[in-house]
This record gives sequence, C-alpha cells and structure tokens, in this order.
Amino acid sequence: MEEKINILIIDDEPRVADEIEEFLHTRDYTVFKANVPSKAFKVLEKENINIVILDIKLPEMDGIEVLKKIKATYPDIEVIMISGHGDMEIVIQAMRFGATDYFAKPFRLFEIDNAISRTTKYLELNQKLKSVEQNVHELSKKILSTQGARLIGNSKPMKILIDLIEKVAKAENTSVLILGESGTGKELVAHGIHQLSKRSKKMFYSVNCSAVPESLFESEFFGHKKGAFTGAVEDKSGWFEISNNGTLFLDEISDMPLGQQAKLLRVLEERTVSKVGSRKSVDVDVRVVAASNTKLEELASENKFRLDLYHRLSVFVINVPPLRDRKDDIPLLLNYYLDFYNKQMQKQVLKVDDSVMSSLMNYNFPGNIRELRNIVERAVILCDTDTIKSEHVTLSGDLNSENNDSSSENIYSNDNLDLEYHERELIKMALKRTDNNKSKAAAMLNVTWQALDRRMKKFGLE
Repeated sequence: MEEKINILIIDDEPRVADEIEEFLHTRDYTVFKANVPSKAFKVLEKENINIVILDIKLPEMDGIEVLKKIKATYPDIEVIMISGHGDMEIVIQAMRFGATDYFAKPFRLFEIDNAISRTTKYLELNQKLKSVEQNVHELSKKILSTQGARLIGNSKPMKILIDLIEKVAKAENTSVLILGESGTGKELVAHGIHQLSKRSKKMFYSVNCSAVPESLFESEFFGHKKGAFTGAVEDKSGWFEISNNGTLFLDEISDMPLGQQAKLLRVLEERTVSKVGSRKSVDVDVRVVAASNTKLEELASENKFRLDLYHRLSVFVINVPPLRDRKDDIPLLLNYYLDFYNKQMQKQVLKVDDSVMSSLMNYNFPGNIRELRNIVERAVILCDTDTIKSEHVTLSGDLNSENNDSSSENIYSNDNLDLEYHERELIKMALKRTDNNKSKAAAMLNVTWQALDRRMKKFGLE
C-alpha cells in the first residue's frame, strides 16, 4: 500500500506493548498504544487506524467484546488477536467475530510482522474492491446487481454503454436489439434496461429462443387452453402474459425459425395474444428486448431472418463492446471475480502476479467476460498461495498474450477464408478436445447446446 499503515496496540502489559511498538517502528509503521479499551476507542475516533493488535485479557471488557465492537463500528479495520492462553474456543470465537489472525504468548516478533504483512494484503484487496464498487456506483447505482452479477467498468466504451441503457430505459415501450459477441453480457444489459425503467417492479422474463421447439412455440409464447392438444391437461399462460407490464427478453433471437418469426411479429404489431385453443384475444403490454451475437441485417439479406421483424426489433440498437475493446476494465473485473470466488471457495487468493496481469492485458479474450470469469475461477481452484501465477492460468488455445494475434493470422494466412469451412473446422476441433461431449464443446465455442446441434447437422458432423 502506498499510504503508511497505522497500527493500534491494545494491551495492558506495558512490556509487551513497548516491545511490539519498538519493533514496528523499525518496519516504518505508525504506531499508537492503549492499555484499556476506553482509551483505545478514543484513538479509533481520532486516527485512521488500519490494523489493531488486540490482547484477549483486558481491564474494562475482554478482548472478544472489544473485537466485536471494533468490527461493528469500524468494519474495514483488520484485527490481530494475541493472548497468554491458547484456548481453542477463544481462537474460534475470535475468528468468528472477524479477527484475521491469532497468536498465543509468548510469540516471536517476526510472526507479528508476517501477520501484519498478510493483513496488509487484505487491506490492499479491500481498497481495490472499493474502487470497483465506486466505479459501478458512479456509472449507475441501480445496475449494481442483476441475477447475482454486475455491470462493471469505467472505460469509455462502458460509459457509452451505460449512457445508452439509461436513455432507452426511459422509453419504456421501445423495442431494443442488443448486439454483441458471446460472453459480453448482453443479458445483463437487458436486465439493466428493465431495472432502470418504470417496469422494474414487474416481471423480467428471459427466453432462450434456440431452445424452443417449433411445435411448442405458440403454447410457450401465447399459452393454451385445457384440451387444446394432447397433453394440455390445464390452462397455461404464455410468456407474453407472464411478463405483462414487464419485460420479455428474447435471447439468441437469430436462432428462431422463420415460421416462428412471423407469429412473433404479429404479436409485436397487434400487442394481443390468443391462447392455443381459444378465439379470444388478450391485450398485452410487454416491452421486448432481443439479443443476438449475429448481425440480423446480414441474415435478413440472406433470407435467413425476416426483414420486417428485424426492423420491428431494432428501433433502438445497443452494441455491447467485446472485452478486447475495453481492456482498462480488466483489473476491475479481475478483482471482482477474485473476491467472488474467494468467498465461494473460502480461500485467500489476494493478488495476481505481474507477469500474469501482463498476459491478461495483452490477451484478446475471444470468450469475453465469460472467459475471464472462468479463468479466475480455475486459477482460484488451483492456487494454494495468496498469488495467482502463470501455472494457474490457461488461455484459450494455450496462447499467451502477444502471440495471440499473430497466431490467429498464421491460422488464416492462406487463401481459404471461407467462413463455413472454418466454422466446421472449429466445431470439429472443439468436439475432439472434449471427446465428443456436446455440452462441453458448446461451452468452449460459447454457443448453446441447441445451436451447436443445429450447426453439426448443417455440416454433417453427427
């Protein structure tokens, strides 16, 4: 940490306190002392204390009570406990109430020094996480969390994105088309539009269009009446009714068959639905937000997507930037996921080696934020120390940093730039690497299982 660390020693034994103080001065720390809790709390009120070294046995109140009070009033202060008694129950209580370390007297001073060093790393990580929170707060405090995930970033592309989200959210009846590569966070953008709109207290319903069988399209989207077809044992509301007055998110809209597209267009134009087996129309007030990792205009020009539906959906288009275009956000995202997986796995991986950070900053992230998240998760699992190193990180295709761009050029340096050929070859490569496991291959290619299945049939790879 760049700022000098302020340490408060709370111990009623002058010899112990003086010995620790003298040692810490040699380490260039600013040291304060208090022999009773009442004096300690006065110091805490006046000074910006980072670390407290706290004895268990004290006058006025015991150290556990002091610890609880410190953590309740000053949650960012880290506390190291010391005691003349090695009672395991006391150790457990101290850790339960927020102590970062514990030492039994007599202890060696270098042990205290090591404990302070470890605690300082906690403080550094917390400062980074506060920076993440502050950046997110400044961009839009309402888009802090959707489905347990966050929109994080302070780069220029992210500021432009947030600005677009905030503007279109106010136009609550306008259809929105979100375009972007797989893994960029298109669904989070859709959640953000919903959360910032007047519809935020109503339903946000997400549909993966590639997973809807054509035979069930009308039943799923518009609902059905009991007895409308074999298996319709009761009335069922469709997704438009479920999300009435809210937002319906149509993910992977490009994978919707043409026959379904015509039916969807009719509902968007008329704003009414008729259940299968019923002649009665029901009015629906639903904002439709669609997403695609393929340019729909190009598909429309090839007669693979209805041009009239494209125009209906693309009243307002948002392009989500890939991670390679917003690399300034990588440290923020890295710290966020590092904290997330530390808590999930109960680990203490506090930092990333400089060489690893350099590789990540130079890497193109074909899988975008999803790939970064997976990299961090794997690294935290493998890491047994407080630092992620190169052996804990595997980048796509085992390509590291600077070699990534040039390697891509070498792969496609010949005259064969046929898109379908290379798509087929990538699918074959993914299937080979996953031992023909479709689910794992789809994840590797950043597509859904259903989308991969369709492409395999298209290329005769069954």
